[in-house]
Amino acid sequence: MQIRELSIPDAYVITPKQFGDDRGTFLEWYRFDTFGDAVGRPLDLRQGNTSVSKRGVVRGIHFADVPRGQAKYVTVAHGAVLDFVIDIRVGSPTFGQWDSVLLDQQDRRAVYLSEGLGHAFVALTDDATVTYLVSDVYNPSAEHAINPLDPEVGLVFPAEAGELLLSAKDTEAPGLSESVAAGLLPTWDATRDYYDSMSKVGS
Repeated sequence: MQIRELSIPDAYVITPKQFGDDRGTFLEWYRFDTFGDAVGRPLDLRQGNTSVSKRGVVRGIHFADVPRGQAKYVTVAHGAVLDFVIDIRVGSPTFGQWDSVLLDQQDRRAVYLSEGLGHAFVALTDDATVTYLVSDVYNPSAEHAINPLDPEVGLVFPAEAGELLLSAKDTEAPGLSESVAAGLLPTWDATRDYYDSMSKVGS
């Protein structure tokens, strides 16, 4: 597999090597040693999630308090989504910026985003099935959202997504500036300290 850092620091796209024959296809979509060597720390896997979405569904922007935060390793088992990584770490050199990766059942790429980064995706097909490994169990008291339609963030949704469909939670979530003012966002320094502590655990 190939692992490349995105334009947002501490977020990566993983492209697996696929092996096909007349029976179908085989690939490794996650491998702890290759991942750890590329990222510099292990993925402390604590939960696995799957969501199935119809075309146009937007999930996110979601993030969790750091520490412990919730790193995510995201791929698509069926269909296609456009996956967004948003830098919401106050003090980061790329604060407020985002990058995106097409995840689909053809290339079978994955995205890894470190703790403290915001995550969202939009389904480009019906029955878009997203599977993701996370570094902590769901903790509603530590989970937060930013409105994915906030013009300050400026996510660009492709035309093939069609009409967008958001949950009430995401629709009612504050914008980026409101989240900063409320003190909800992680900081660049706190996340760097946490990444360093995880690197020492993995060494």
